Amino acid sequence: MRKAKILMHAQPAGILEEVEAGTFYRFEYFHDYEGAPVSLTMPVAQGRFSYAGFPPFFEGLLPEGIMLDGMLQRLKIDRRDYFSQLIATGADLVGAVTCQILTDE
Repeated sequence: MRKAKILMHAQPAGILEEVEAGTFYRFEYFHDYEGAPVSLTMPVAQGRFSYAGFPPFFEGLLPEGIMLDGMLQRLKIDRRDYFSQLIATGADLVGAVTCQILTDE
């Protein structure tokens, strides 16, 4: 199971995890997070979100077109592996959200 720490304005907001490769994902805010929601469709008060497929908000942060093609070729990432794409671009996403890969401890 791969995990990424999601930050909002450089403040740790929560964890995005790939529960089942390519098919099931979960995002959960940290209990002590008091900042703005990562997305308006993911209010902090709700706390935890599950998705059958890659979460649409995070998919919307990914590069497109020639930028995507170049990244996939350079890093040898499968076009359908959105989680790897998010990690590869995590420090340079559009807007206030960034992400960092978490390794198993």
